[in-house]
Amino acid sequence: MPYWPGYSDISPQCRATYLDWLASGRNDASYNPGYMFLYFYGLERRFFVDQSNEDAKDIVQEVRRLQSLYPDNHSVRRYLGEFLDIAMLAETDLDAIDPIFEKQGWELPFSLKYAIGARIDKGENLTADWLLSWFICHPETNLRTPATRCRDEFVALFRLRFDRRFPDGLKVTKPRKSLTASYRAASSEFEGSANPTVDGKPVPDISGLRKPVEIAQELADEVMNDLDKLSRFLGRNPDGRGSVEAHALLPSELWDAFPSEEMDRLKSWASTIVDRGGLVPLEEVIGRLEGETSEKIGKRQMTGAADALARLGFGLAPDPRFALRSPKAEEPVVLFRLGEPIERLEDVSDSYRSALIELALGSFVAHADGRIAEPERRALEEQVAAAALSDQERRRLRANLEWFLAVPPDMTLLRRKLKEVGQDSQAAMRAALVGAAHADGIIHSDEVASIENIYKALGLDPALAYADLHAGEVADGPRTVRASQPGRPGEAIPALEKASGPKLDASRIAAIRSDTERVSSVLGQIFDVEEEENGAPGPASQSQLAGLDQKHGALVLELLTREHWSETEFETICASHGLMASGALEVVNEWAFETYDEALLDEYDGYDVSLEIAEAVKEKMSAEGRDV
Repeated sequence: MPYWPGYSDISPQCRATYLDWLASGRNDASYNPGYMFLYFYGLERRFFVDQSNEDAKDIVQEVRRLQSLYPDNHSVRRYLGEFLDIAMLAETDLDAIDPIFEKQGWELPFSLKYAIGARIDKGENLTADWLLSWFICHPETNLRTPATRCRDEFVALFRLRFDRRFPDGLKVTKPRKSLTASYRAASSEFEGSANPTVDGKPVPDISGLRKPVEIAQELADEVMNDLDKLSRFLGRNPDGRGSVEAHALLPSELWDAFPSEEMDRLKSWASTIVDRGGLVPLEEVIGRLEGETSEKIGKRQMTGAADALARLGFGLAPDPRFALRSPKAEEPVVLFRLGEPIERLEDVSDSYRSALIELALGSFVAHADGRIAEPERRALEEQVAAAALSDQERRRLRANLEWFLAVPPDMTLLRRKLKEVGQDSQAAMRAALVGAAHADGIIHSDEVASIENIYKALGLDPALAYADLHAGEVADGPRTVRASQPGRPGEAIPALEKASGPKLDASRIAAIRSDTERVSSVLGQIFDVEEEENGAPGPASQSQLAGLDQKHGALVLELLTREHWSETEFETICASHGLMASGALEVVNEWAFETYDEALLDEYDGYDVSLEIAEAVKEKMSAEGRDV
């Protein structure tokens, strides 16, 4: 049976088979679909050429039945679908035409253009479903992974956001062009056209309208962004739909539409933990949210857990986005009440970031001698109370203090890692510690002793502590009580020998203290023990881009989301991935040259992202079925 069968061209044996198929009721889908097409050719000719009005509805129903016999055949779906898209108007009232939520080709479906155009002609405002149908079927619109992976949630949230923005529906200006239908027969034997009407008037053609589609794209982008976290979770956990964590990652507007009986139990459990002091093993938190636990809990899992709990009104400390180190699975974390549900934990003030780093360093100093003295605890609590933060950020900072005090750092491991990072990062660590000691503008003798202890614990020369503290240009020296008078001539007292080792100058300390992101990045490299403690990373934590490690691969994927980044923004996202901006720039551009023969980032009033590389990476990942 040829691909384009004609009754006069097929063999006698095929003709006999065709007659058998007709005689058996035209129901047997085990026959080659070519026999069905021979029959369909007659139906489309009867409908369009003979224009037999008395049996038009019967023909449409018969073609629908034939299409259902071969649901997985692309040719059947295409050719019979094109017929039905136009022919169905002969048997269907305007109000009976439903929106289409699946792209069907490179053009808007004719029935959709007819239904929307007729409504515009009548002066009706468009509902959310009709705008969404227009958007989904439009050949130039862009749907990202969250819209396809979380289809039901996407449609539901789009409706809510549309109704909030357009409570009376969307008013669309009537286009001047009238709708014309063109049909090319599946048999290639004829072409036809039609000029549909509504209430006796031509139907406006919406094909050239741009503004409604742009509005729909804006709404869709907003919805897809809000579903990103849920989509990423389901990408990592294909069977996770319906889990507590998946439900908690839903935008709160959708909770009523997608109810979960487990949510109340989770809230009750979290409330009990908080009432008991807030400390709970990390593995228990993950087990409650994901339904299972593992010996290795990575930053991504912790981030998902923090986001899920935040939507219930509970916080998790430490938040892996800002933590200098991640806890082990068996170590405790702190649950606390946020005061209200939060959907974007990552949105915090610079003051919070600075206060968190200073608090971490202060607690690190307090742990240096192996115990937390009550004056040290009280001083840290006063530091939290004095920080210029919102009430919600202060709650988060206080919870982080509880975790800092409850979970001492592994000094042996940190000492080893500090030796590995090099002298420049060691100097940054020293400057940050000194900055914490300078926080109140006064250096006390016990602070000097604490800094000396921590230098010793980290394998640094304790003698450097005094010199470092006095490099900070803080007015901590003796005050003049009486002006000095020249003494009698005699032998001069030799100057004290200065401690050996790299020196810290005041400008460097000031620069590092003022650059929160850089300090966070440097300290993150020193304190980040997740990989060593949890063992080699599994497949889920490997870089998604060949030729780059996990951190640089994740950085590149984030950079590809925009065409331009300011210098400050670039340094910020580098720090969020635990990278220094200058080193990261060199690594990603070198990778880009080796892979695509051009730089990824061009320095011009910030950083321009190569559109060619961005498109190539997105196409490659999309072809591999991965998130872009």
